[in-house]
Amino acid sequence: MNNINVNDLIKNRRSIYPRQFNKIEISDDIIQLLLENANFAPTHKLTQPWRFKVLKKKAKIQLGEFLSTIYVENNPLKKSTDIKLKKIKQKCEDSSVVLMICMQRDKNNSIPEWEEIASTAMAVQNIWLSCSQFGIGCYWSSPKSINKINELIKLNEGERCLGFLYMGYFDQNTKLNYQRNSIDEKVEWIQDFKN
Repeated sequence: MNNINVNDLIKNRRSIYPRQFNKIEISDDIIQLLLENANFAPTHKLTQPWRFKVLKKKAKIQLGEFLSTIYVENNPLKKSTDIKLKKIKQKCEDSSVVLMICMQRDKNNSIPEWEEIASTAMAVQNIWLSCSQFGIGCYWSSPKSINKINELIKLNEGERCLGFLYMGYFDQNTKLNYQRNSIDEKVEWIQDFKN
């Protein structure tokens, strides 16, 4: 654990999809460690807005059922296919655990909401990088159905669901793709604003 190179860890982090997960369960101790790492995310005014709900066993199956039901309701043309509905449920079944990612808005609105969302995303990145270290795959999904999640689980006042982190171990020989344009296309170096 002490020999981890942060540059390699960042470059090797990937979205690993539930269909790539194997059946090995993630222990509660590892999940707790991942959540502890999330808790060290940057947070303006120490609002610590990240909230997580850990869905395992029957709860993750119930989530799959709920998401597929909402998908059918939200499909205005009623063109939902059995294949799509099966995929929605299968993601939950194939995952060892599903984290519901939530953001708790500061009661005093002392900082902009985007900062709370960004802070929560950084907490998720801490989990994701930690998962990479342990050979756990992750995939963050934010379907439209998160807007109706209160029908499944009561959120606190000011709490908002930002999506689901599907997690599971995967075979280490899985081919991982790397698709990034050069950073040079995205950076401008400025020495003096007068020129």
